[in-house]
Amino acid sequence: MRRFLLIFAVLAVLGAFAWRQAVQWRPASETYAVQGVDVGEADGVVEWNVVAGGGADFAYANATYGARHRDARFEDNWQGMAGAGLRRGAVHVWSLCEPGVDQANAFNTMVPRTDNALPVAIDFHFDEGCTMRPERQALIDDVKQAATLIEAHTGKPVLLRVSRDFENEYELTAAVPRPAWAIGNFFKPDYTARAWRMWRASDVRRIDGVIGPVNWNVAAS
Repeated sequence: MRRFLLIFAVLAVLGAFAWRQAVQWRPASETYAVQGVDVGEADGVVEWNVVAGGGADFAYANATYGARHRDARFEDNWQGMAGAGLRRGAVHVWSLCEPGVDQANAFNTMVPRTDNALPVAIDFHFDEGCTMRPERQALIDDVKQAATLIEAHTGKPVLLRVSRDFENEYELTAAVPRPAWAIGNFFKPDYTARAWRMWRASDVRRIDGVIGPVNWNVAAS
């Protein structure tokens, strides 16, 4: 029994050490010089000056979800990022349950054109609240139309942030010729059809200025 307790204690210490390393980890700046965060209303109030001082070069903030929901923190985040001197970009979270044109119009109404902003990112992942699964070609046509509307508003090509399971299902990055933003904790992702432009490298990183874990991203060098 004593031996079992000793082994358990050692494993607990090792686990705690590994977790501490995990939440502090980020890709080496020598390899990826440009790094930053992406946030949404679930992250609460962000102290952007503190985030900028902690090594973030840029930030993205969720703006709209589908055609009806606006991120409650977007305006504050948008102004806070600019005030902290961070390059800033906006995210639209795609819904499979609503027409792409309506989604693009909602985004364009919510987010003003800002010439020095980063390209808009459209986020694609499966949402438990939406069970619709359109045919691949129908989705591709919808995404292309929405992307064109957003690009006409912003003047820049959009990024496609696509989760692994969504890409496996729809092969979106092969069909829509836009820069890819891939996702993979700690390990470089390899599931997009073209080389990714952005990589969400961790969704458990802890930094000063954000309560709880935050998404940490790097730009391709």
